[in-house]
Order: sequence, then C-alpha cells, then structure tokens
Amino acid sequence: MVRGSQEPLRSATMTPEEFRTAGHALVDWIADQRAAVESRPVRAQVEPGEVRRSFPQAPPETGDQPVGHRGDISHLLSDLDQLVLPGMTHVQHPMNFGWFPANASLASVLGDLASGGLGGLGISWESCPALTEVEEVVCDWMRQLVGLADHWHGTITDTASTGTLTALLVGRERATGLSQNRRGLVGESEPLMVYTTSQAHSSVAKAALLAGFGYEAVREVPVDPTTFAMDTSALADMLAADVESGMAPAAVVASVGTTGVTAIDPIAEIVDAVNDLHETTGIRPWIHVDAALAGSAMLLEDYRHLWAGIDDVDSLCWNPHKWMGTILDTSLLYYRDPRFAQQVLSTNPSYLAAAGSENQATQYRDWGLALGRRFRALKLWFHLRIDGIDTIRERLRADLASTRWLEAEISATPGWEVVAPVPLQTIAVRFTPPDAIERRVDIDAHTRAWIEAINRSGDAFLSPTTLPDGRWVARVSIGAETATRHHVERMWELMQQAAAVPDPNALPPAI
Repeated sequence: MVRGSQEPLRSATMTPEEFRTAGHALVDWIADQRAAVESRPVRAQVEPGEVRRSFPQAPPETGDQPVGHRGDISHLLSDLDQLVLPGMTHVQHPMNFGWFPANASLASVLGDLASGGLGGLGISWESCPALTEVEEVVCDWMRQLVGLADHWHGTITDTASTGTLTALLVGRERATGLSQNRRGLVGESEPLMVYTTSQAHSSVAKAALLAGFGYEAVREVPVDPTTFAMDTSALADMLAADVESGMAPAAVVASVGTTGVTAIDPIAEIVDAVNDLHETTGIRPWIHVDAALAGSAMLLEDYRHLWAGIDDVDSLCWNPHKWMGTILDTSLLYYRDPRFAQQVLSTNPSYLAAAGSENQATQYRDWGLALGRRFRALKLWFHLRIDGIDTIRERLRADLASTRWLEAEISATPGWEVVAPVPLQTIAVRFTPPDAIERRVDIDAHTRAWIEAINRSGDAFLSPTTLPDGRWVARVSIGAETATRHHVERMWELMQQAAAVPDPNALPPAI
C-alpha cells in the first residue's frame, strides 16, 4: 500500500457469530417445513409468473439488517413462507408419486450444509486434497454397495444428463482415434452413429446432439412390444448394416430403468452384440448405461440381475439423489477404465501446476466437464454415516412391497390395466370406463384429464407418459422417503375417484 494512502472502507459481511444465530433459525424453519409438508398441496398452486411478480423489480441496494444484527433473518424466513412456499411442488411430500423420487434425506442435507460451509474449491487435488480423496472413498463405497467389480472407478457429477454427455464425448473420441487433436468431427470421413431406444431419457438424445453427432446420427433401436426393452437382435442388425453402408457406430446407450415405464434393456445381450461387431469388423462402440433411477435398486442384492453384464460396459451413471435419497445434486459416473477418459478430458493450465502432485493424485477435473467442483462427497458420507445403508435398504424394500400391493389391486379391478412390466417401483396404468364404447370416450384425453384433476387438487401428484404405440398412461412412481403403505392406498383411492368421473375436467380444484 502506498505510504499515506488509506484502505477503502468495506461493508461488514455476516460474521461467524451472526451466521450461528441465523443458521439455528434456518435449521428450525427447515425442520418445521419437513414436519408440516403433508399438510401442504403437493403441486404448486400458482400460475406462471405469479412468484416472480411477488418479488421487487429492483435488486436490494443494502442488506436488510444493520451491521451487527445480520443474524436476525426473521424477515427472510417470513418471505420464504409467503413468497417461495406457494410456488413449491413438494417432492418430499408422501403423496408425491410423480416423475421419479427426488428425495433429500435430512442426513444428506447436513452434508450439503457442511459442504457449503467449508466452501472448498475442487479444481485440483492440491486445491482441496480432502475433497478429492473423500470423493474417491465414497465412490468406492458405493461401488461395493451395488456389487460392481473392483475395476470400476467413479466420480460425482451433478446429474445423469451430464454423465451421459461426458460418456458420449469419450465414446466419440475413441471411435475417431482422438479426432479432437486434429480437425474434430469435420475431418472424419465416416458419419458417427449413436444407438438407443425411444424409451431412453430425453437427455440421451440431447447429449448426442451436444456431442456433435446430429439428429440423423441418433439411431432409434426398436423395443420389445411387451417389455419395452431394447431389441438386441435389431441392434445387431442395425450395427452391421450401418458398417456396411460406410457409417461408424460410435456408442450404444442402454437404459436400466427407462423414465416412462422403467424398462430394463438387456445389458449382457447388448455387450454380446457389440463384441460380435468387434470380432467381425474391428469396430467396438462405447457402451454407456443410464441407470439413474435403478442404480438405487442395486443396493439390494436380489435385484442385481436386472443389470447382468454391467461389468463389461464402458461407463455407467446412476443417481443417489433419486430413490436412495441423497440430496441433489449427487450423481455417480463410473468408468471401467478411466485412463482414456482422462486423455479426452484432461486440462493442465499453468495456473494449476503443482510440483509433485500431478502424477500421484487423482485430478477429477480430467474425469468430467467441470473444472471447479463442490465437496459433493460430504452429502453421501453424511447420509451413509447417519442413516446407514441398512435403513436405506429397508425403506427401498418397503417401497417395493407397496408397489407389489398396488400392482395387484390395479390388476384385480375391472376397467384398470397395468400396461407394462413392473420390475421396480413405477407402475404404468390405464383405465377404460365401462361405457367407453357407447359414449365414444377418447381414452387418451380421459387419462390425461383424470391425472390433471388429481394434480390440480393438491391432494397428490402423478405424471403421464406415452407408450411406444402412442397411448397415454399414468405413471405411479413410489419412493418418496416419507411415503408409507397408507399413502399408496390413499393414492389408489384418488385414482379411482378421479377416473370414475365422466368428465374429470369439470371437477372443481379439489376432489
């Protein structure tokens, strides 16, 4: 500092003691919300733009409290109650049966708080050795817990969407012999192709597009008309025909638990088809498995047959932040051998150079897309240490038992039909009114109407989907952490009440 100059005055930020006071108040507020969540509507009861209009148009110029009193956040908590809560769809609600579970166990919430409070910076091993090495530990713990072979090595990313994109980038580079080090895809003479099914998550097609493959390069493999799983005979034929036509199969993305009906693609058969192609042509597409939801089921040994052959694929991702219950964003991406991925994704800027550590420690920036990373491993560590895997497994088994009960009830009730196999905890269901022919009922429209009537009521939430033949059906996805058999029974009552109404659109906002 130049002699005689004065350091500019700085406004005081929240002190540790103020944080302590505010933190206690916030934790109490969160605990109260979780305790009262069942009393709230499941789906947000607001119109588009309503939450935004409730906020001031201009940002605040100063803090709400004077220096020394910033531990008092009662005004903020009041705003959470009045402005934010009305716009929340409560996925932690026990009557949430929509999409897939998005649980956020309070044990993992504490881990998230610890991660944010420590404020670690994961751009290299040296920037936070504990961040890297705890991540190595919990990824290997999770590998063991789902029965993967010891050649798998994992990292934590935000979502399975990112994991799939990363896998397709690596697969693209293996197919082209690291074209990124030359002219990229524009320098390739053979069009690269990606294979998946219509039942795969939308993020698969999106990842293929972002990885530069293009719409026409995403090949939709037919599915079995009963199970909706990938038809591996069709896959084998498509691979061979494309090679014959001068195309280059680069990647196959299989789903273990598709989003619509939790269909299970036969992994071992897919591996066989790819290996056969390799033997005859020398081409071996990268095999990536998206098990975002179903990975949690593999915590139960008797469900691991659903991904038989998994140890022979190249990469896989699954989300503890779904059914298992670790808070978002906690998605696991595993490589059978991470060394090629590191070649593709490695970045070594001079400002991250560290004497002695580069070749001795894991550099997770070379395993995925992001450079900076949060201390996500703490969420899994806290969850496993506090709740314990036995408790988690017990909950999963209870959800599966409730699913079996509901499946039996639906199948035994006239007019109701389970329209897809139920390997896990999601049931695809359709109702046909007894007088549907006489009244010329549009079953698709009726299905969407009774689903929306339930959701509009706030009493419960479930989601619609379409089958490959275009029929609309309801998805009942069981797995909210707080849901019990009682809540599943109540959901079934609501479904029967809403579907029995000739015109569900005419129902008032509450059933």
